[in-house]
Amino acid sequence: MVAVVRSLMVLLIAQVLLEGATGLIPEVGRRKYSESGKQSPERTESFLNEFELRLLNMFGLRRRPTPSKQAVVPQYMVDLYRMHSANGDHSTKRPKSMGKHADRAASKANTIRSFHHEESMEALASLKGKTTQQFYFNLTSIPDEELITSAELRIYRDQVMGAAAPNISSRNSTTSDKVPAGGSHRINIYEIFRVPATHGREPLARLLDTRLVQDSLSRWESFDVSPAVSQWTSGKGHNHGFMVEVHHPEQGAMDGEHAKKRSKHVRVSRSLHQDQDSWPQARPLLVTYGHDGRGDSVLHTREKRQAALRKQRRKQQHKASCKRHALYVDFSDVGWNEWIVAPPGYHAFYCQGECPFPLADHLNSTNHAIVQTLVNSVNSNIPRACCVPTDLSPISLLYLDEYEKVILKNYQDMVVEGCGCR
Repeated sequence: MVAVVRSLMVLLIAQVLLEGATGLIPEVGRRKYSESGKQSPERTESFLNEFELRLLNMFGLRRRPTPSKQAVVPQYMVDLYRMHSANGDHSTKRPKSMGKHADRAASKANTIRSFHHEESMEALASLKGKTTQQFYFNLTSIPDEELITSAELRIYRDQVMGAAAPNISSRNSTTSDKVPAGGSHRINIYEIFRVPATHGREPLARLLDTRLVQDSLSRWESFDVSPAVSQWTSGKGHNHGFMVEVHHPEQGAMDGEHAKKRSKHVRVSRSLHQDQDSWPQARPLLVTYGHDGRGDSVLHTREKRQAALRKQRRKQQHKASCKRHALYVDFSDVGWNEWIVAPPGYHAFYCQGECPFPLADHLNSTNHAIVQTLVNSVNSNIPRACCVPTDLSPISLLYLDEYEKVILKNYQDMVVEGCGCR
């Protein structure tokens, strides 16, 4: 807790010094710090660099992320943040695209990561009336200490349109209206064990999940790929990627070209659909749910935050010297809004005030603080008890890491909910 409080204090200092968001510490702020503290420019630079490294280390980052303009934040991750964040809209409902499997997975994880596949390593094939697509996801950015408890592969599919009866309302009409097709197709997800040495042969793979879906709907489909990802990240298996197979039950009566056209409605490759603008948000997404062994899960953040707020409201009914004060940390003030997607900032609060003798019950004091204050009343050489945070709650951050991977993570002890004399 001391490290967190120290970091927040340093961040508050930085807020006072900063006057822009072009970098962590703009030149104006650097000069002000140097002049006010009578520090040399070299020592000023060293202090500010150390300050930033400590804060980044608190977030589990080795260096400050600098995402490119092409970095994509999946809408699914934004929806997860809004649903689980203590700072988000508490009335936000579970996204329709979020399956029950993902809901259960989030209840056990304090870190949710998203990955797009490496397009340069994909392999597309149409064999015997079916379309297969091989994906590879680079998972090397997942820390060794993070235990992956679950993973889902998300694939978007478009509505399949078929030909209706000719439009007889116009005598000269020679075209047919398009209506949603009434058929179905099956999507199979495989883990690839071995890539064949001979081109054109299917890889050795095992089935992970399968689903029969209706042609008449456009929606995201989620598949459980936990066994494969858990093996890869624990070092017990080699990551050769996944294979997605799109198969129509009636494809036996279709020629290969017709089957391939229908398979284009499953967005597994940039080359399989015409709408290039929507590809960044519609491309396949691998989402991992993990826990680093510290703190509560993302799902439990809101419940804990709400309970702490109710507790704080009851305490604020008492007039006391030691109490909580407002402190808003704005990430744009330190230039971190470039890589922190949400929230734009948060209410951290801080504790300040006297702990007078005798200590009242509502000051949430320990027995030691009561004794220390009593001794102080007869011996001024012994300091009074201090006004410190006694109850802290977590926040959730949605951000891009050094590798432009989008992460939703729960951070403990970030918000002061209660103060007391200790």
